[in-house]
Amino acid sequence: MNTSADATRWWVPGDWNGFFGLFTNVVLNVIVLTGLCLHVVNLPANIVYGRVLPALGIALPLGNLYYAYLAWRLAKHEGRNDVTAMPYGPSVPHMFIVVFLIMLPIYLKTHDPLLAWRSGLVWCLVIGAIVLLGAFVGPTVRKYTPRAAMLGTLACISIAFISMRPAFLGWEMPYPSTDFAKAIGDIGPLLVTAVPLGIYNFTEGMNNVESAAAAGDDYSLRQILLADGVGAIVGALLGSPFPPAVYIGHPGWKAVGGRIGYSLATGIVIGVVCFLGLTALLLAIIPLVAILPILLYIGLVIGAQAFQASPPRHAPAIVLAILPNVAAWAQTLIDSALGAAGTSAEQIGMAKLGATGVVYHGMALLGGGAVLAGLILGAIAAFIIDRKFEWAALFAGAGAVLSFFGFIHGTSLGIGSSIPVAVGYLIVAGFCYVLSRQHYPEVVAVVPAGHAIVED
Repeated sequence: MNTSADATRWWVPGDWNGFFGLFTNVVLNVIVLTGLCLHVVNLPANIVYGRVLPALGIALPLGNLYYAYLAWRLAKHEGRNDVTAMPYGPSVPHMFIVVFLIMLPIYLKTHDPLLAWRSGLVWCLVIGAIVLLGAFVGPTVRKYTPRAAMLGTLACISIAFISMRPAFLGWEMPYPSTDFAKAIGDIGPLLVTAVPLGIYNFTEGMNNVESAAAAGDDYSLRQILLADGVGAIVGALLGSPFPPAVYIGHPGWKAVGGRIGYSLATGIVIGVVCFLGLTALLLAIIPLVAILPILLYIGLVIGAQAFQASPPRHAPAIVLAILPNVAAWAQTLIDSALGAAGTSAEQIGMAKLGATGVVYHGMALLGGGAVLAGLILGAIAAFIIDRKFEWAALFAGAGAVLSFFGFIHGTSLGIGSSIPVAVGYLIVAGFCYVLSRQHYPEVVAVVPAGHAIVED
C-alpha cells in the first residue's frame, strides 16, 4: 500500500464496482418511494416530480459529497489510499414507515394527499432533530458498548432486510434474465413513531460507523450523525418526507474496491435522476436480477464481519443481538401476507395464530425497537461472558427503562408500555449486580469499541 498522503485519489478503478452497486441500490429505492407516493398516497405528480424528488436530488448529493470529503480527509491524515467513503441514501425502513404509518392513515381519514405529505415532512423533521441530538451522546454510547452488540444487531439487518429478499428473488428469477403549517398542530401522534425511529437512525448510524472501523476506516461518529440529521432536516424543509441516512454496507463496498469516488458519483448521478425524472426509464433499462447478487453479497459480508471482528467468545452475544431483528423481519412478512389477504393478526386472534405455531405477540415484543433491543441484549450477554457484571447490570437497567416507555419490546410509546419485560430486565440487572459484588475475575480488561481486540 502506498503510504504517501499525496497518493490519495478521488477515483480508482474499484470505484466503478462500488458506484454500480450503490447507485443501483439507491436508484431502486428512489423508484420505490416514487411509486409509493404516486400510487399509495395518491400524491399529485407535480408534487412528486416537482418537490419530493428534487428535494432528494439536493439532500442526497450534499450528503455523499460530505462523506467523500470525510474519506479524503481520513486518507490524507493517515497517509492511506485504501480508505472507503461511507455509503449514503434514503433510509429504506423509513420509506415504508412514513408512507404506511404516517401518510396513508392521514390520507384515508381526510382524503387530502397534500395534508398527508405535509405530515410526512413534519415527521421527517423530527427524525432529523433526534439524530442531531444523538450525535452528542453517540460517541459515549459507542465507547462503552461491546463491538459484538453493535455488529451483531447490524448483521441481522443486513442479512434479513438486505440479503434475504434478493436471495428469494434470485431463485424466483434465476439468470439470465413551508408546507409544515397545516400539519404542525397534529404533531403529537407523529411522535409515536418519529421518536423511536429517530433513535433507530441514531443507533444504526452508530453501528455502521463501528462496522467501518472494524473494516479499517475509523470515522468520527459525531460528524456522521450530524450529517445524517442535517440531511433529514434539509430534505424535509425542501419537500421530501424520506430521511436519508448513512447506509449499511461499507465493508462490502470496500471489499469490491470502492474508495472515495463511488459515493460522490452516486450522489451526483442520483441528483440528476431525481431532477430529470428518469426513474421510470432506469427501471426499464436495468434488470432487477442484475443487482440481486450485489445486495446478497453486501449482506453476507456484514453478517460475517460481526463474527470476524469480535472476540470468538462473544459469538453467543452476537447471535442474541441478531434475534430481535429476525423477529422484526418475520413480523413484517406475516403482516404483509395477512394484509394481502385482507385481514390482520388482531382480527385473526392470538389464539388461532398460536395454534398454528405462530407466537405473534411474543414475536412483536421481541422485535419492538429491534436495533436498540439487539444492542442492549448483545451488550448484556457480552459483559456477562467477560464477567463484567456491573456493566451487564447497567445495560439491563437501561433495557428496563427503555422497555417501560416502549422504546424497545413494545408496540407503541407510553408509560408502562411493556411492564412485564421491564420487570424482567430489572431482575437481570439485580442478579448481575449481586454477582458483581462477588469479585469474579474479569475475562479481559475493558477495551473500548473501535480499538484492538484483546484475547485471553
